[in-house]
Amino acid sequence: MRSTGNSTSPTFFLTGVSGLEAFHIWFSVPFCCLCVIALLGNSTILYVVITNSSLHEPVYYFLSMISTTDTGITISSLPTTLGVLWFNARFISLDACILQMFFLHGFTLMESSVLLAMAFDRFVAICNPLRYAMILTNSRIIKAAVVIFVRMLVNLMPLLLLLKRLSFCGPNVLSHSYCYHPDVIKCSCSSIKVNSICGLVALILTSGIDIPCIFLSYMLIIKSILSIASPEERQKAFGTCISHLGAVAIFYIPWVILALVHRFGHSAPPYAHTLMSNLHFLFPPVLNPIIYSVKTKQIHKAFYKLLPNTE
Repeated sequence: MRSTGNSTSPTFFLTGVSGLEAFHIWFSVPFCCLCVIALLGNSTILYVVITNSSLHEPVYYFLSMISTTDTGITISSLPTTLGVLWFNARFISLDACILQMFFLHGFTLMESSVLLAMAFDRFVAICNPLRYAMILTNSRIIKAAVVIFVRMLVNLMPLLLLLKRLSFCGPNVLSHSYCYHPDVIKCSCSSIKVNSICGLVALILTSGIDIPCIFLSYMLIIKSILSIASPEERQKAFGTCISHLGAVAIFYIPWVILALVHRFGHSAPPYAHTLMSNLHFLFPPVLNPIIYSVKTKQIHKAFYKLLPNTE
């Protein structure tokens, strides 16, 4: 606890790679490389979609949203992680912690919603292609983006506001180099029952809805694809979903495992928390641009046009 005037402000102790603090500077090298790849890849996708009028279609608008949220996730965790790895700057105040959680968790929740919207986009494109342009209009995509943002606020703000009512007696040692909500509330010396229930409700109202809806969309998509007589047409239809399925897998699998580790993995070694947190917050921003640039022909061609002329 640190005193400020007549009040005391809780501070938290950020953790790097537990037990390997002497090698933090070496761990920072791959971390920085991954962050640079993530920022360059997602920025390039945004630039390509914005500057190419041929890509001004619903599926690429949603891809731009994914790139935006991935960029936000990377930037949100970058300052404190580099502070720990480079300068051993481990202390962070509660207010700064809440601010970081707003952006880190906020972009994560929005990415989950965008993945659900992209599943609906693929469902309409394959199951009802003749009405695709009528259903997914620009105005509806803008409305969807607003709904995604409002949904994030409704789910996240109660979690963060409830943190202010908690008492922290210390030592407030976090398991990561950034603030993660389940990690922060464990440091409280007061009852966290309300915070835990609110966090569980927020999880159910986001991934608890998004994952089953994405699964249902793909059940209907598979049913529609199997009804296609031509094997070539089946392969082509399913090929349009590969990139989205990859994005769903690399986003949700580490998220679910990280949540399980925090809730049930009390006896897990410290590096397990570090590993899963890095997988969750670094892999999607790094891999999504690679997946979409390789598997999506239009994005692949647009990337190729950005390369210097070798002739």
